[in-house]
Amino acid sequence: MSISIQEIGKAVLDTEYAVRGPIVARAQELERSGRSIIYCNIGNPQALGQKPLSWTRRLLALSEYPDLAGKAPGAFAADAIEATNAILAGSKHGIGAYSESRGLRVVRDAVATFIRNRDAIDVDPDAIFLTDGASKGVQAALRLLLADPNDGIMIPIPQYPLYSATITMYQGKQVGYYLDEDNDWNLSRELLEDSLRKASESGIRTRGIVVINPGNPTGSVLHPENIRMIIAFAKEHGLSILADEVYQDNVYREGARFESFAKAMSDIGEKSVSLFSFHSTSKGFLGECGQRGGYMEVRNVPADVMAQILKMQSVSLCANLPGQVVLYSLVSPPPIDGPSRAEYDKEKGAILGELKVRAKLIADGLNSIPGFSCNEVAGAMYAFPRFELPAGKTDSEWCMALLEKTGICVVPGSGFGQLPGTAHFRATILPPREQLAEVVRLVASFHAEYR
Repeated sequence: MSISIQEIGKAVLDTEYAVRGPIVARAQELERSGRSIIYCNIGNPQALGQKPLSWTRRLLALSEYPDLAGKAPGAFAADAIEATNAILAGSKHGIGAYSESRGLRVVRDAVATFIRNRDAIDVDPDAIFLTDGASKGVQAALRLLLADPNDGIMIPIPQYPLYSATITMYQGKQVGYYLDEDNDWNLSRELLEDSLRKASESGIRTRGIVVINPGNPTGSVLHPENIRMIIAFAKEHGLSILADEVYQDNVYREGARFESFAKAMSDIGEKSVSLFSFHSTSKGFLGECGQRGGYMEVRNVPADVMAQILKMQSVSLCANLPGQVVLYSLVSPPPIDGPSRAEYDKEKGAILGELKVRAKLIADGLNSIPGFSCNEVAGAMYAFPRFELPAGKTDSEWCMALLEKTGICVVPGSGFGQLPGTAHFRATILPPREQLAEVVRLVASFHAEYR
């Protein structure tokens, strides 16, 4: 007899992931029937027309097929060949063999140099774990912290549903803390304390706090003083920090800058708060979602706990090797004086410059629609507008109706969490300008009719 739904674990049945939920499933059905769909539901750059960086794909091609350099003389610049040779020498057996569980040392050394150059802080390559995208690092940290069904993790509301889904799957408790939409989605110490207090009153032992910076789905960029406030809060309450920093290259607001939690903790001399930081090849300017490259850096964790993290990594043997190569291409760009550098800078600058234009285009466009309000898209890849709904209607119903009427696929705010009584949706800024302008136009006409 085949397995029945009644036999499936409750944690699996209770897990939800709105980014690929029923609205997306319906969009795919409509597309198969011949409808034209504009997918604004997920940050998947190359699916929406972004070209891969030449530097990345050359390193990947040469790593997969080293003989290419000889078969196509002149096709690969000397710096690309040199970088690939360093990767292959570090792998010893090529990228068709397993690496050590932490990942290739040559790549971890490159990540350590990247962090050191970014933050001017000390970095231990053995505290870096290469992962299949940032999500696997997040899942490892959550698995480590959730030791009991009454253990909880503080997550921002709104949040990226990776966190709520994983916490549910691991049978932990979500401790939501609201971001202040009217204050540019910043965090409030008062709201953090209130959330923690309510969790404690419910019998939840809160173990950690998740911070997404730049924000997904909010498009916000945290101020340095906000980051230091979070560190102080975590220290006072004995919490670990999970810093999701995959959008650190995506900062568009004039005068704003990304600051890592690792740098902030180093600057204030904080050595007692455990920190798990995550980065990915999927976002930023690389957009290599399918390659599944990423890393987790761990700080202020004792050796015996570090051994347990390594054990968890060992169960999966290692992160995929092509993803490790792509990560190397992210953290080790061509040398300043190398033949590939000018092309690299041009491609990177074009991608980030275009995203900055689109960030303004979609926020301004949505703000022009009666009944809509949208904070500036200061960073990341998403707008998260608030809009008015007719009485008795839900944001999920609105988003499904939008899809059926216009072919635009967005994710309802309820899938990320939102203040009760409000309605939002998340839309990525990744479609080309002309398509984004069309999205705004169609949303405006649809919403006027829907109301």
